[in-house]
Amino acid sequence: MKPETLSFFDKVYEVAKQIPEGRVTSYGAIAKYLAAPRSARMVGYAMNASHLRDDIPAHRVVNRKGLLTGKFHFEGTNVMQQLLENEGVIVVENQIQNFSSYFWDPSEAL
Repeated sequence: MKPETLSFFDKVYEVAKQIPEGRVTSYGAIAKYLAAPRSARMVGYAMNASHLRDDIPAHRVVNRKGLLTGKFHFEGTNVMQQLLENEGVIVVENQIQNFSSYFWDPSEAL
């Protein structure tokens, strides 16, 4: 598909696929990168729907403060945290520690 024919959700997924292992980004950073800075909530909806696909690393997308706000959309209580910890990200009480050191900004990387 050509980029101009992709749905907003598909554009979100294309960005999410680029997040390196062991790094995270925010809903707002993806929205800003897609020139839709007020659409962080829509990015969240896309991540919530991504469980239908296994090629989207939705666990790497968190809120602007580093909170695992999407964790309830994963099967199992701590799956999101476990996936992040398996990649070396430190999470305490649903909060990424040293968030800025793990943060990946798509506008600087892509």
